[in-house]
Amino acid sequence: MRTDTTTTTTTVRNLGILAHVDAGKTTLTERFLYATGATYKRGEVHDGTTVTDFDPQERDRGITIFAAAVSCTWDSHRINLIDTPGHVDFSDEVERSLRVLDGAVAVFDAVAGVEPQSESVWRQADRHGVPRIAFVNKMDRVGADLDTAVASLRDRLHVVPLVVQLPIGREDGFTGVVDLVRMRALVWGGGAEPGSFETGDVPGALLEEALRRRRLLEEQVAELHPAALEEYCATSALSAATLSAALRDLTRGGEGVVVLCGSAYRDRAVEPLLDAVVAYLPSPADVPPVRGTGTGRDGGVEERRADPSVPFAALAFKVNATATGRLTCLRVYSGTLRKGDTVLDATAGRTERIGRILRVQADRHTEVDEAVAGDIVAVVGLKSARSGSTLCAPGAPLVLEPPAVAAPVVSVAVEAKTGTEIGRLASALGRLVEEDPSLTVRTDRETGQTLLSGMGELHLEVAVEKIRRSHGLLVDVGRPRVAYRETVARGVSGLVYRHVKQDGGAGQFAHVVIDVEPFDGGGEVAGPGDGGGGRAGDGALVFRSVVVGGRVPQEYVRAVEAGCRDALAEGPLGGHPVTGVRVTLTDGATHSKDSSEMAFRAAGRFALREALRACAMDLLEPVAEVVVTVPDEAVGGVLGDLAARRGRVCGSAVRAGTTAITASVPLAELFGYASRLRSRSQGRGTFTARPTGYAPVPETVRARVLPA
Repeated sequence: MRTDTTTTTTTVRNLGILAHVDAGKTTLTERFLYATGATYKRGEVHDGTTVTDFDPQERDRGITIFAAAVSCTWDSHRINLIDTPGHVDFSDEVERSLRVLDGAVAVFDAVAGVEPQSESVWRQADRHGVPRIAFVNKMDRVGADLDTAVASLRDRLHVVPLVVQLPIGREDGFTGVVDLVRMRALVWGGGAEPGSFETGDVPGALLEEALRRRRLLEEQVAELHPAALEEYCATSALSAATLSAALRDLTRGGEGVVVLCGSAYRDRAVEPLLDAVVAYLPSPADVPPVRGTGTGRDGGVEERRADPSVPFAALAFKVNATATGRLTCLRVYSGTLRKGDTVLDATAGRTERIGRILRVQADRHTEVDEAVAGDIVAVVGLKSARSGSTLCAPGAPLVLEPPAVAAPVVSVAVEAKTGTEIGRLASALGRLVEEDPSLTVRTDRETGQTLLSGMGELHLEVAVEKIRRSHGLLVDVGRPRVAYRETVARGVSGLVYRHVKQDGGAGQFAHVVIDVEPFDGGGEVAGPGDGGGGRAGDGALVFRSVVVGGRVPQEYVRAVEAGCRDALAEGPLGGHPVTGVRVTLTDGATHSKDSSEMAFRAAGRFALREALRACAMDLLEPVAEVVVTVPDEAVGGVLGDLAARRGRVCGSAVRAGTTAITASVPLAELFGYASRLRSRSQGRGTFTARPTGYAPVPETVRARVLPA
């Protein structure tokens, strides 16, 4: 055990644990805390005694639901660690965590390799540019194979795996690893203390294989790293120091992924992983300065480096309402925050006072006097800050990019059992949305019901159960419903709309002519009046103007686009949001006195609504990629059930007496699938599902979904 309380920005590691469900994230986190002396007893998921899975629902279900932050020290470095959920329904928790992390450990099952959610969280980390190292866990399982798991990393994640360890023993006989960088053996299980290990020479039976793998590692690194290549060409080998430095550079640059292996449950190879975290993953001082937008008139991009002496800037990434008060979790990017400071919530435009600063240990907290650049802490006293809010020094305002929030795909109706609890239910729902931005609450305009929307069936189950447990409310819940979308199948051209209004005062006049057509795509799309390049879109609307001669001024073009976006909220088929539309403003006219941005915004809104009613429209439903793993003898029944659910099988893979079936299935057909799968596979089948997009609804289903 190596600990130290003296830290600087360069000796901090802000780290996330990423993985598929049941790969061993929480167990690994527990072993980190135990190995570093942060805890004195190892918690177990199956016993409900883990530090990070402290919520009663997490302990009941045996899975991580809420991202939890803990802190520990190793080799004079402080590690701020976030244990993230592995279930796809809680991917928004992973997204918010990745936004504030500098590095991550991706955990993979030594038998299953890269699983569907492993791939999803890996792509999320790619988008945020978070450097990673890989840990192949459960090397003690029957069928565990490091080489097969590494091959799945290469094939499915398209990375360059740099394997720095060789396992000693197989399956239940796994006792340690050979460190290929320093060419030494680390063997566990010989001491009285769990996790104690001995260092020695490489076993003779493994020496030849270890030398071969060391040579392969040197060749891989030399191909990727110029300094290593120079030494390799000169000496035909790499020293341990050169190899370690090159691995650090390749990891932080994203050019390679260092791969280690072990068994977290048996406390084997956890310490070398901690050493790798310190050696290879970046500190806050190693990452580029954070970039934000100034709040001045020019709104230019500003940078803040990880320096305690520069103006303060932090991003709120999680809000928790607890019995002791409202906790707001912050990543401090620059400057120093002290207890009692007044800070600016640049997102809301109001000042707040910091009551207390807490070092977070899951559901336990230690009060500190200050937090500096690179810290992850919680603060008490903020009233308006939400997840994604930027806090900064009042004299140096800055707005940081907030974490992206995915659109919900499933809804349920919730209502209080008694009329006297309606107000309490509204308050509880408001607090839920405040804590979890991926949840939304709205009132159905036709039925008057309160609809709670989220990322999946389990997500909503957890949210409703939280209302019942935390707020003591009895609620009725309707059957889950998916979030449909509408899109244009065949467009219209030359639709003319004149907005003329006279009410005794200043009038309103706007004349627009638009073309509407389908658009299949997203990302960078064209903006108004810029000739086809220019603004970031979400795939719902692509808008451009081809008006010439100044017939519609630029500010009115922007107003027309804003009006068109307003019109996308409700489509003509069933009032569902509209997506995949390309609108071209082809002509228009103004009035010298009565035209205004408000008039052209109204014209854009009404024109597109009228155009959509004239278009041929398609109804879209969310589709999920489902991976079902069942015993070989149950494959036939599972395939038949998937076909009955309108599933389309995309492939299958056979391994160790089981078959993994990959299929594309409408999300609406997956409600209750878990219990059906258990009955068809005698309780031995498992499945994962992740939303992959939208697809047209067949006519037979469309007639059932749309109102008569």
